[in-house]
Amino acid sequence: MQPSQVKPRHVLCFLGKDESLLRPPKAVTNTIADFNFEIDRTYSQAKPDPHMERSFGVCWDRVFPKAWSAADEAAVAGHKAVLYVLSPPLEQQKAVAYSAAALRIVEEMIEAGATAVKGESAGVAHGLVRWRSLAEQARSGAKTGQGLGMTLALAKACRLAFAKRPLGGDRYYETVGYHLVGLPEVYVAKSRGNEWSAVMLMEEIANAMAEHGIDATLRDRKLALSREQDYAEDDFKFNPYGIVRIEA
Repeated sequence: MQPSQVKPRHVLCFLGKDESLLRPPKAVTNTIADFNFEIDRTYSQAKPDPHMERSFGVCWDRVFPKAWSAADEAAVAGHKAVLYVLSPPLEQQKAVAYSAAALRIVEEMIEAGATAVKGESAGVAHGLVRWRSLAEQARSGAKTGQGLGMTLALAKACRLAFAKRPLGGDRYYETVGYHLVGLPEVYVAKSRGNEWSAVMLMEEIANAMAEHGIDATLRDRKLALSREQDYAEDDFKFNPYGIVRIEA
């Protein structure tokens, strides 16, 4: 199959305790505009969304210990407004840079009063403390001897922020959201072991692809890239870079 021409997009979902969420401070709107993101006025609303509790319930990150708290759950349950922010379509080579920008926007929105946040493009949510920690990891990870740069540490922080894993399919433990950092998904056969060993292998492969390149990593590990996936091209979870399946 030919590579897809689809370009991923970040869809950031913010909840707030009143309608002021829909009018972020000028400093935040400037950041949004500077990175060519935009507020989606079509689906943002100054009222609660009754589906949010269930949605966040399935999106919470269950890999990092205490990725969210009872206070975060209460904020979701008690929200009174919803704001969506969209990224521009992402070029593969610039995906990490735009994910870093998305994380910066998340941090500024939290500082401005957002009470809960999830990344819609992979269906992943963290508590506010964890979001702030990931933003700090990204900021620290971007520092080099020559100033700020697109480092492996930055790419990893963005991956931890915006990708979800492990999802349990019929035969594989799966990632979703690696397209947001310019990588194919990694599926690990369930017959290889438990979900925690699968997560470790997912991280290992992703780190290798980020450092050495996708083609070199697949070649060195004798892995193949597949274009077959369950998500349609118009689904935000669709990965145009394909899937790496690691068999038993």
